[in-house]
Amino acid sequence: MSASVTCTSLSFAWPDGTSVLTGLDIAFGPGRTGLVGVNGSGKSTLLKLVAGELTPSDGTVRVTGGVGLLPQNVTLDTSLRVDEALGIAARRAALHAIESGEVSEEHFETLGDDWDVEERALATLGELGLGHIGLDRTVGEVSGGESVLLRLAALLLRRPDVLLLDEPTNNLDLYARRRLYAAVAAWPGVLVVVSHDRELLELVDRIADLRSGEVTWYGGNFSAYEEALATEQDAAERMVRVAEADLRRQKRELADAQVKLARRKRYGQKMWDSKREPKIVMGARKRAAQESAGKHRVMHEERLAEARERLDEAVEAVRDDEEIRVDLPYTAVPPGRGVLTLENLELAYGTRVPGTHELRGPERVALVGRNGSGKTTLLRTITGELEPVSGHVTAHVPLRFLPQRLDVLDGELTVAENVARHAPGATNNRIRARLARFLFRGGRADRKAATLSGGERFRAALAALLLAEPAPQLLMLDEPTNNLDMASVRQLTTALESYQGALIVASHDLPFLESVGITRWLVVEEGELRETTREAVMDPA
Repeated sequence: MSASVTCTSLSFAWPDGTSVLTGLDIAFGPGRTGLVGVNGSGKSTLLKLVAGELTPSDGTVRVTGGVGLLPQNVTLDTSLRVDEALGIAARRAALHAIESGEVSEEHFETLGDDWDVEERALATLGELGLGHIGLDRTVGEVSGGESVLLRLAALLLRRPDVLLLDEPTNNLDLYARRRLYAAVAAWPGVLVVVSHDRELLELVDRIADLRSGEVTWYGGNFSAYEEALATEQDAAERMVRVAEADLRRQKRELADAQVKLARRKRYGQKMWDSKREPKIVMGARKRAAQESAGKHRVMHEERLAEARERLDEAVEAVRDDEEIRVDLPYTAVPPGRGVLTLENLELAYGTRVPGTHELRGPERVALVGRNGSGKTTLLRTITGELEPVSGHVTAHVPLRFLPQRLDVLDGELTVAENVARHAPGATNNRIRARLARFLFRGGRADRKAATLSGGERFRAALAALLLAEPAPQLLMLDEPTNNLDMASVRQLTTALESYQGALIVASHDLPFLESVGITRWLVVEEGELRETTREAVMDPA
């Protein structure tokens, strides 16, 4: 029987009563499915329900075959050996004992038929670019990106029938992403992947769009999904225009009918007053006119109500993924003005910046390199959070840094209070007016940062930095698109379009880097910072 997942009338709510899913029906069969939707729509929750890590409030989850889940935030005990992290330590120890001559029945029971367990493990590590690690090292010796691939290797060795991946390319460098893409392309069973990574979503067979508690299916990869969605939205917007025209026509017809009825009423009253006809005839005519007028009015009012309903339905079909619209004139940097100078730097953990590197004017710089190469260390050294071992960093303009952890926000303060911390001279009204442009309107600005979704938290952190005083003329972002849905990435892109200062972005998300108009590429490689090209980055051989 082929592997499958079937969810029927599935509902889930958190202990505080917050509802995430209500009455969801969805099924996944063989092949690769991309599960997309805005932050907070329930994608990660759905994967955890399928994996059995959460229990439904109502409804059922039925899975045929074994399930493996790669969570969004991978945490491994750093003291574990690699073979323990892979889940093969006991079988490997039994194999070694048998090979050394021990004939205990316990060893044979532990090993079972898995005589090639060590070879399979090494081969799987090699396929994911982890062949250099070996099975006897500890998890603490590998980078964060490598630990994600190590967790994936453990899943692949288990050979689950259903593989669930939740934002698997977060924290992976370009090289590791290529390895993961290859593993996904070769997966033979049921695979469901939640991701904002366009390149990864180009590998799927179908897209499941989770929106407002319902799923819409689209055949093909992400490009096919976008094309189909654009066609749908064009049709929906046309239907809105048709419905609006129909509503205007029904309003005119109702108004015209009311004018005609008023004229008839005045004529009837005039006839009654002049008593030109017998009273009984005029009474009958008056009753008939009133009855006809009532029917006429009800008919037009019903048509108007139906027109309003059609308009509401048409408007509902048009997606309203709001965009950040904000003017940031005080962030402007004149062309050629010095923004940042790095001189003969040696950073903590060994990375070097030989010679002099200068950033001038409103340049947009991409900082790329393998995981653990020192990109974040360099950014934190520029901000002054870390002291260089030697050399000098000189910032010539006000700067701000948005780290991966978004720890610029105090979870116990509201969104408005967090922004006020960075702009102490701004009035409350001014802060709220500007926050509205970042989609925090009214009561949303009074929510505590700790209660925000991932996308909302990012937006609040970005607002706190961009609305700071003095206005930042150098903005540095560290992996800004990690954990953001497509709508949030678009919001970030539109916000950066308004930003007129210099920009340094450390990222492995090439489509995002392309979208923000990178003008210069720097790579940290083999312990040194050097200039590179877009073409070299696009093909990390």
